[in-house]
Amino acid sequence: MTFDVSKVRAAYPALADGYAYLDGAAGTQLPDAVIDAISAAYRAGLGNGGGAFPASSRSDAIIAECRAAVADLTGGAAAGVILGPNMTTLTFRLANALAASWGPGDEVVVSRLDHDANVRPWVCAAARAGAAVRWAEVELPAGELPAAQFGDLVSERTRLVAVTAASNVLGTRPDVAAITAIARAAGALSYVDGVHATPHGPTDVRALGADFYATSAYKWSGPHIGAVVADPALLESIRPDKLAPSPDIVPGRFEQGTPPYADLAGVTAAVDHLASLGDAASGTRRERLLAAMAAAQQHEAQLAAVLLRGLAAMPHVTTYGQARDRTATAYFNVAGRTPRQVAEHLAARRINVWDGDNYAWEVTGALGIRDTGSAVRAGLVHYNDADDVARLLAAVAELAD
Repeated sequence: MTFDVSKVRAAYPALADGYAYLDGAAGTQLPDAVIDAISAAYRAGLGNGGGAFPASSRSDAIIAECRAAVADLTGGAAAGVILGPNMTTLTFRLANALAASWGPGDEVVVSRLDHDANVRPWVCAAARAGAAVRWAEVELPAGELPAAQFGDLVSERTRLVAVTAASNVLGTRPDVAAITAIARAAGALSYVDGVHATPHGPTDVRALGADFYATSAYKWSGPHIGAVVADPALLESIRPDKLAPSPDIVPGRFEQGTPPYADLAGVTAAVDHLASLGDAASGTRRERLLAAMAAAQQHEAQLAAVLLRGLAAMPHVTTYGQARDRTATAYFNVAGRTPRQVAEHLAARRINVWDGDNYAWEVTGALGIRDTGSAVRAGLVHYNDADDVARLLAAVAELAD
């Protein structure tokens, strides 16, 4: 499959401002199709769901279409797609519900590679339940998360294993399938943070073995909506706190309050947009997504190879993470400059990057950089091109003393 990045970029109006958007790991820009879908939903007229009038029926249809779209993107079941404002909120909600059955002597396993949104909800829930927390450690300096250690961490008292599908700063992709297999063999559930992984390649929650798979649409060209994908039968066994009059059906029982219907229409449009990347014009939406995301992953990998090689060649630059399998993400520091100073220098040259821990609280602590501003992150996504990379490398080179 061919990947015409100039055609892809033309779909994103924000990219016309002359900036190199290398902040995609913190959130992507929106294509016209998503912006139009959100606007069209509002223009058509919306009502709260479950009513007897057309505007309400439109809202009900938007929710159903959104669940189906997220299921196609992830390989899950539409009836198991929980929608919410963001991954963090949904994870806290599920942690509280699951921990209701935990007690002293129970254990949860978390990893120091993860974004704190897949650490702190479980740590807090375990503390309230009197359960113990066990930690999977990152192998430094490579930034790998060896799957074998989970064999020693998981026991018959383990209730849940939380692990990322890709580090949001180092890009490391752990062997999630091996980790979830260890959890399943011990009778534990697995909660996989796919927020950083989903934008960077095909996703198959069944192949990953994830009991819960979390993702955020704003990381893959959608609006600020989070989703957790699970087996509907598993969700039937969980009783979250809810308002008495609100529906008790799955997955709706996990969704609190009135949803942002127009934004959910934008999520569906974002999935359709992803399915159009490359030249996959036939097949089901799921089939087109698998082909398109594979093409996008190859495009990103080619750019990342140039970016990482270029940074590594600069004596004044220190890069973090050398995992064998990683997303197109660079995390680095420049000698004699704080991460914020580097980000400001790049911003002055119309290059957007992030500096700081990016909520990768544990791994930046393990690297010994958290207390000094952590590092600079450049995150490539499918709409970035060779010029973006060249501009970043040239601007970083200017900082050599």
